[in-house]
Order: sequence, then structure tokens, then C-alpha cells
Amino acid sequence: MEVILKQDIKNLGYADDIVKVRNGFGLNYLIPRGFAVIANDSNKKIHAEVVKQRAHKLNKLRQDADALVAKLESVTLTIGAKVGENGKLFGSITSQQLVEKLKSMGYEIDKKHIVMPEEHIKKTGSYTAEVIVHRDIRAKLNFEVAEG
Repeated sequence: MEVILKQDIKNLGYADDIVKVRNGFGLNYLIPRGFAVIANDSNKKIHAEVVKQRAHKLNKLRQDADALVAKLESVTLTIGAKVGENGKLFGSITSQQLVEKLKSMGYEIDKKHIVMPEEHIKKTGSYTAEVIVHRDIRAKLNFEVAEG
């Protein structure tokens, strides 16, 4: 029996794959739990159209993400902080300050998507953070922590 998987199944396949399984496994386990549907002619046509549309949307998202990466990598942020002796900060710089600075420049990025080189930056200097723009597309964001 052929089925179209709705989600990833370990040792069987990934979502949207058409796989052959034994009748009992398909009818008693996969289909009743909503993990798969029978791969008849009408379901195969629907599946082909859904995959085609999803690929088109994914391609557009990737192009937008590549454009955003180019913009982010050309920008260098300067974050001002109160500085004590030896360049040590009062407090620390976190991803929230980067998000606020980017927001003032017109970029909407969630703080969960910024990976800092250290969890809390406590000294002045130049740093590079990583911004997760898309599932597998990342940008390098350069920023400086200066007295200000």
C-alpha cells in the first residue's frame, strides 16, 4: 500500500514523501493517527499541487532572506554604554539592545533569532553576532560597544 506522509516518521520517511508500507501498518497505525493518507490518484494530484505551491513560497522566502542578509552584513552598529575603569561596563550588553538598535534602523528581528558571541558582553570592543534570518540562512552582524 502507498501512503503520503503528513509528518516525519522515524525510519520511514519525511513529510510529503510517498512511501510503500504494509497494509496493516498503514490502515491500523499511520492513517488513524493522522500521520498519513492513502496515496490514491486524487490525493496524489492534491499532494503535487501543494508541494509545487510550497516550493514557490519557500523560494520567495529564501530570496527575501538573502536580501536581508546582504543588508545586515553591510551594517555596523555602535552601542553606547556606561563604562568604568579598564573598559569594563556597568551592566552588560544583551541581544535586546541589538534588537532595539536594529528596530530604530527599520529592521524587525526577534531577539530569539540573535545568537550572541557571549551571553552578556561586559567590555568595550568589536563583536560579531549571528542573526538567524531563515531556517538555514544566517547573517553576521558586526557591532561595537563604546563609551556613551
